[in-house]
Amino acid sequence: MARQCPQGLRTRIILVGNAGEDIDFAIAKLSHGCEIAYCESLEAGRVFVVGSDCPPQQALEILRGLGHQMQFDWCVEDGAAPLRKKLLLADMDSTIIACECLDELADFAGVGAQVSAITRRAMAGELNFEAALTERVALIAGLPVAVLEECYRERVQANPGAKRLVQAMGQFGAYTALISGGFTFFADRVAADLGFHEARANVLEHDGEKLTGKVRAPILGRAAKGAYARELIDRLGLTRDEVLVLGDGANDLDMMAQAGLAVGVWPKPAVAAACNGLIRTTTLCAAMTFQGEPFAPALVLQS
Repeated sequence: MARQCPQGLRTRIILVGNAGEDIDFAIAKLSHGCEIAYCESLEAGRVFVVGSDCPPQQALEILRGLGHQMQFDWCVEDGAAPLRKKLLLADMDSTIIACECLDELADFAGVGAQVSAITRRAMAGELNFEAALTERVALIAGLPVAVLEECYRERVQANPGAKRLVQAMGQFGAYTALISGGFTFFADRVAADLGFHEARANVLEHDGEKLTGKVRAPILGRAAKGAYARELIDRLGLTRDEVLVLGDGANDLDMMAQAGLAVGVWPKPAVAAACNGLIRTTTLCAAMTFQGEPFAPALVLQS
């Protein structure tokens, strides 16, 4: 699909969506704030590749300033960065899957509202993640272990485009890793179902029949996610520009800082302000379009 912008341009911008008039408006805004040297319309006006001589940060500020009302997704990268990435590292809860697994377990335990309120504050960066996780897990002590399987079967569902994204990147030779501040019980199953090469998450402790209300130390939080991203990059011998990270909450910020393309997926404000890619109106297949693959049939607007 998309070709690299002509050599020498400082910034590559890709816009994806079904609302052509919103994309046209964004390009007009970009042209007023940046000198656009290249603009190609693809996919019948649903995908645009834009090249500019302005710094990436300048284009980012313009796109972020357009607000939530714009019905398209976008990414901004250095013009010299490779289009196709060699590592996909994705957060799980509310990124690859549509729910927060701990909130769902809390619902089974009858403390759903209490736990969800803590989750919202932790994901917004208002609370220390490790402390918030410890507090929430304590509230589900005594829940039968069998409920985990019931929860997975009834509540866990991949976000639109997730499986196609993971499988496509694997077919293109990229390494795919799933990480979660949640639990191995869910992460291992999601990784196997969607085709990730590996997964990492926290371990819920239990006595064989019921949850103890504790998480095995050390807790995989914001700093640990960042360390895992660096571990993968070093292990695979990659550069930052070859890495794509997907996340939605404040505990994803350290790992997103390691990526050339850090995409916020229906993100919390702290992530929206830090990422250089955004998926908010289409599907996770947009992350492939950001790498030059169209996946047009899957670029449907979220309801």
